[in-house]
Amino acid sequence: MRIFYTLSFILLLSTPVLSQDRMPDPQPVVKVIKFYPNPATSFITFDFQQADEKQYSQLNLQIYNLIGKKVHEVTKVTQRTTVNLDEFYRGVYIFQLRDKSGKVIDSGKFQVAR
Repeated sequence: MRIFYTLSFILLLSTPVLSQDRMPDPQPVVKVIKFYPNPATSFITFDFQQADEKQYSQLNLQIYNLIGKKVHEVTKVTQRTTVNLDEFYRGVYIFQLRDKSGKVIDSGKFQVAR
């Protein structure tokens, strides 16, 4: 048993430890959507980045409530899309931007405050 602890201690000392200044830089997260205002009261605007005009026609914006029920869908997405929130209850909602094959490109959450 003593040999096990000794070998474990030697192994622990011989493993290189990355210090904070030597840690690899994380890859920057590129957001495709900017949305405002958040929290929103009567409307929310989605600005889409990094896409040309013909790619917008292939995108689909879906909005879900917190229990996972789809409450709104925008099939004709433009570079700046505004969603009217008059039919939405107060709370937190999740949006997903999907391509025509259904793959999620970007997602996020916003709050409706009344």
